[in-house]
Order: sequence, then structure tokens, then C-alpha cells
Amino acid sequence: MSVINRLKSIVKEAIKPAPKKITEFDYQTVPWIDKQEADIQQFSKQFAPGDSVPYDMAEKLEFWKKNGYVIFEQAIPTEWIDMLWGEVEHVIDEHEKYEMQVRIDLPEYTKTPVLSVKDVPQSVLNGPYIKYMDFHDASVVGKKIMLHKHIVTFLEAVFNDRVVAMQSLLFKYGSQQPTHQDFAYVVSEIPSHLAAAWIALEDVKPDSGPLFYYPGSHTIRKFDFGNGIFFNGQSTNDPNDFANYLDKACQEKGLARETLLIKKGDLLIWHAALAHGGDAIRNESQTRKSYVCHYSSQTAYKHHRSEASKEPERYSYNNADVFKNPLIPQEENIFKGGELL
Repeated sequence: MSVINRLKSIVKEAIKPAPKKITEFDYQTVPWIDKQEADIQQFSKQFAPGDSVPYDMAEKLEFWKKNGYVIFEQAIPTEWIDMLWGEVEHVIDEHEKYEMQVRIDLPEYTKTPVLSVKDVPQSVLNGPYIKYMDFHDASVVGKKIMLHKHIVTFLEAVFNDRVVAMQSLLFKYGSQQPTHQDFAYVVSEIPSHLAAAWIALEDVKPDSGPLFYYPGSHTIRKFDFGNGIFFNGQSTNDPNDFANYLDKACQEKGLARETLLIKKGDLLIWHAALAHGGDAIRNESQTRKSYVCHYSSQTAYKHHRSEASKEPERYSYNNADVFKNPLIPQEENIFKGGELL
């Protein structure tokens, strides 16, 4: 390249406009149900109550639109839950064999919060402030729970598109996470095409640090991290600022904070913008075994987040997909007990 062309390139780069700051979801691309003109009664006529939809779809979608969440009682079989947790306990007992990752929210791990389980002491793996990341990669039953028909059927209706599971978190104790909205941290190609499911792996006790949420909070104005609605390395505001804003905004709008005390096998599905968090653990002996999964649509999530340029290998259940993890292929589906379910 000549000197003149190099100078032209430098000048062109220097005067290139800064990326537009995103302050709200693009209304043109939000799921149909989030639009003002959404006709839920008409849309729901395609769903007849039966084995795949054992509820009134219109009623559930109306509740979702107003409140930003729905609850399905006794949705996940106990046998499936016990198998999944048994696999987790096996990993804790023989952690030195496994590369799967955990996130550790303890002061001594501030510099390296994400590690392979083989590099973490057993006592830490079995304690609080630990989240097992994408455990479903290693587990067939983890995938089957993640893409259970009740979850898929409802989210397929919400997105009006094929459902794609993005990631999962599995933990033993309450998260004690401040109030937040998921879209700020879990981002798909269309940010509004995001939802989550929280599956109770045991009965939730009041002092175990239960999940809390503000019904209707999915409609409040988005928080500005200083560089838009997503938290990243360029943000000038932090998660505590985010939490303070959400709590205040919900209170000003008259939204009551509710605590989720549900039973083993119950299921909560929530909107990308529902404000929620983990309450304080008031009894340290009480666990809150939980399986949290995030979802998008095939329109908005086409590639595994670790290999955005390659076509992913897919596993499909109930007409929905989850991608194989390209980073730890040797541990994909090593726990095969779910194949018999």
C-alpha cells in the first residue's frame, strides 16, 4: 500500500462515526407478543390443549405479556431431576477428571472467576457462590430438561420461531445476585429475542436465598450503563448501579417484589427484561438447587457464542436446538443416562 493510500485509510478510520448507543430494544424486531398490536387470542387458536400444551395457551400468553413471566407446576419429572443432580455430585466427587467450567464468586477468585472444575478444590465446588457453566454440554438429561416440551412449546409461541437454547447455569446454593435483567449480560443477535427458564431441583425454602422478581418490570425504561443497555468493558456504570436503578424504578411504578417459593419440578419462565435477583441466604445450611437455562430464536442465535463463524453441530429435542460446545468436545454427552428417558 502506498503512503498516500495508507494516509487515506488512517483518515477514513479516524472520521468513522462511533457506533450508535443502544438505549432500548428495536421495536421493529421485538417478538410479536411485545408489540402493542399483538392479538393473543387470534394467535393462540392454533394451539389446542393436549399432551404438548396441557394448559390454555392464550391465558398463559396474556399473563406473560402483562407480568413478564409464567409458572408451570410439576413440569419436569422427578426422575430427570435426580439423575441430573446425581451427575453433578459425581463431578464434585471426581472433579480432577473434568474440564467443564465453573464460575466462582468468591473474593479469592476475583482475578480468575472462571476455571475448570479440575482446578478447583472439592470443598469450593460443593459450596456457595459456585455456578456450573453449561453443564448440559456433558449431560443428555441436562439437554432433555433444557428442551423439555413444556418449555419449548411456550417459548416457540413467544418467539413465533424455532427455539434455540443458548447456555445453562447450575448451582447448589442461592445466587444472592443483585436485581438485574438478563439481556444486559446474555446477548443474542437480536437482544429482545431472549428468555430464561428456572427449574427447581428441590423445594425452595424461605431462608435459602430464594429468587425474587418484580412482575411487570419487563416494561420499564432500560438502564444506561453509560454506553447503552449492555454491560461490557466500556460501561461507566456497574451492576450495583443497575440494581439500584431497577429497584427504584420498580418502586416508583408501584411494582411489588415477589419471592419464588416453588416445589421440586416446578418451572419459571421469564422475559429478557424481567427484573429479578437472588435474596440473601438467611440459613447457611439451606440449599437452593437450581438449573437456569437461557434461550433465543433461530433467527437471533445462529452460531455457538465461542465459534461465531462456523456452522454449529446441533442436538434437537421437541423441535428445538442446542449447540455442541466446540471448546470441550471430549466431554460432550459423557453422562448418557438420559438416553433411556
